[in-house]
Amino acid sequence: MQATGILGGTFDPIHFGHLRMAQELGESLNLNEVRFIPAARPPHREEPHSAGPHRAELVRLAIAGNPLFSIDMAEFGREGPSYMFDTLSSLREELGAVMPLYLLLGADAFLGLPTWHRWRELLDLAHIAVAHRPGFILDADSPLMVPELRAEWQQRYCDRPPSTPNGFILSREITALDISASTIRESLLMGRSVRYLLPESVLGYILKHQLYTSGTA
Repeated sequence: MQATGILGGTFDPIHFGHLRMAQELGESLNLNEVRFIPAARPPHREEPHSAGPHRAELVRLAIAGNPLFSIDMAEFGREGPSYMFDTLSSLREELGAVMPLYLLLGADAFLGLPTWHRWRELLDLAHIAVAHRPGFILDADSPLMVPELRAEWQQRYCDRPPSTPNGFILSREITALDISASTIRESLLMGRSVRYLLPESVLGYILKHQLYTSGTA
């Protein structure tokens, strides 16, 4: 059965950590597509440093040539905060009720899930696949998991991709790439090199449009 993965984020800028996570989860979960969805107005963090059209173009450049990846600009067509609940609801209308959907999250984002808008209802629309670094313990005994999230984990966790379209939580260990967009922005501002942290095409666009830098990369 075909299945689609959803990777949302500000991508400010996109980097190899995002790309490798999407690639490894896509292969592990047998996804036929991973859609990158840039957030227009992220509700859980500060205003993005670069405008939406620039961040979207960075994503397009980063995923070019990978047949597994695509970009979805759905959140730029809506007013108000870019809630994932609204995005998944729209995707359900587009793709139908039968196709499995996977919301792809890093461990930190997953642990903060109870702060999200209508977070429990996300599982009525999609599965959640959590990526974590090797050696990181993510289970019901984790002290980092708040009680309400622990309850959902205990009820919904499974090891293998289910045949249902939504409702389960999975976790996968992926290659550890300790890269953050904030570190990249800081390095660019200070004139330090960010080569090998993001694709050369992305870096070239950043430098051409002087998105984050006051020096050289």
